[in-house]
Amino acid sequence: MKYALFICTPADGEELGPEDLADDPRFTSYVQEVRERGTVIGGARLRPASDATTVRVQGDEVLLGDGPFVESKEYVAGIDIIEVADLDEAIALASRHPAALGGGSVEVRPLWE
Repeated sequence: MKYALFICTPADGEELGPEDLADDPRFTSYVQEVRERGTVIGGARLRPASDATTVRVQGDEVLLGDGPFVESKEYVAGIDIIEVADLDEAIALASRHPAALGGGSVEVRPLWE
């Protein structure tokens, strides 16, 4: 089954860029593990929520808002698309993600196939 892992970071936490993650052994060992297993089939690191633009349409008018759609204690910092046998395997993988171990969370959501 395919799942999306929404990697969530505390809104008041330190923003880690790609260079920071490349130097962090927790992230590099996790990335190496999932690459060797071939479970991650796509994904991306996202810029901070403060860089987001929310688009709404009311009638013929396009309304733009700065920041994320919802104010939250956490924001989505990245998305991984994984392919595993079942939800238990997806949860096991998410529970080893450095974000989950470091005060954030990982939302596991099945994809329509």
